Amino acid sequence: MTSGPLQGVRVADFGQFIAGPAVGQILADMGAVVVKVEPVGGEAARDAGALGDAMVATNNRDKLGLAVDLRQPAGLEVGRRLVAASDVVIQNMRPGAMDRLGLGPAQSLELNPRVVYLSITAFGAGADPRRAGLDIAAQAESGMMSVTGDADREPQRVGFAVVDQATAYAGAMAVLAALYRRDKHGEGGRGTVIDTSLLEVALHMQGSAWVQMFATGSEPVRKGNGYPSAAPAAEVITLTGGQIVVSAYTPAHWARLCEALERPEMVADPRFATNDARIANREAMRCFIAEALNPRGPAEAVEFLSGQGIVAGAIRSYREVVDGPDAARLGSFPSTTTESSGGYRYPAPPYHFGGYARPESRPAPGVGEHTRSVLADLGYPPDDIGRLLEQGAVSAWSTPDTPSM
Repeated sequence: MTSGPLQGVRVADFGQFIAGPAVGQILADMGAVVVKVEPVGGEAARDAGALGDAMVATNNRDKLGLAVDLRQPAGLEVGRRLVAASDVVIQNMRPGAMDRLGLGPAQSLELNPRVVYLSITAFGAGADPRRAGLDIAAQAESGMMSVTGDADREPQRVGFAVVDQATAYAGAMAVLAALYRRDKHGEGGRGTVIDTSLLEVALHMQGSAWVQMFATGSEPVRKGNGYPSAAPAAEVITLTGGQIVVSAYTPAHWARLCEALERPEMVADPRFATNDARIANREAMRCFIAEALNPRGPAEAVEFLSGQGIVAGAIRSYREVVDGPDAARLGSFPSTTTESSGGYRYPAPPYHFGGYARPESRPAPGVGEHTRSVLADLGYPPDDIGRLLEQGAVSAWSTPDTPSM
């Protein structure tokens, strides 16, 4: 049973890999019933080793698994019935793929005038339809990699699929807005088509950098840690036992930092008196901060600076994050529940709705785990379900599943 503000909303998720399924995951975390639609052999991510397994597990919790061959007429009819019964359709296939199947935006709105249809592509409208694209291509093409890394080293990607994840949030936000607009008009409200792309999201994420470039005429460049145009901003400070980051670049915050470090004279030091001076003397500034904070370790230094109203954080490894006090306090890594083996820990949704308890989460479904129950909810009698299975139009687990929609 679902619980959350989207309880009663039904989603047909034709997504694969990260961006599409992650939109469905956000909606599922908010209480929607989400059907994960994949080929009878499973989506391609299931064959991509440990990385693919993690993608599937992370982005498909609490969904119902429907495996169907949309290229067969009988399988396509299953897809059509699902779209007709859904509030939201999500897809991130290559441009034109859903249209060729008969489940594109216009075709889906004919089936269901109230459906909200989200299409995610790599490079947006007008791009070469033959061109495949994943997160890394958007990081490269958007300028993001050109400003990430050290100046004297090759460009670096962000260390996780940041554009895919950001696209999921953008897509989910757009879906929620479209549902709100539709439902404001009651039964007379119509659905809509939403288009977004990895490239557009990656460009939008860098908003301040673009505006600064347009305003100053200076193109952002790679400079490693710290912001090129402000100091101290996101500065990495090495202390005994580890590293921290510190930001205090406004005049008031710089003065507060110097006072906290018991070096008030540094406020007027010609090397540090202005933001431009601190940028020009960044290494000397970092040395001053490090020397003043030692011999404190990272945790003690962060506690001290935070108590003085200075932005600071310890640089932690993944294991240190999981084992740290903040993750425990926030309940950031719960475990999925399952009657059999296969449970795992996952990062919890980053929001809490008043009046809704965070429900226990089920693992991502296996290929076709809920095919039978989904088909039954779509009106297929048992004999027809059996024929679909015999034809190979759908696939299902060998044991009957429980209706859950």
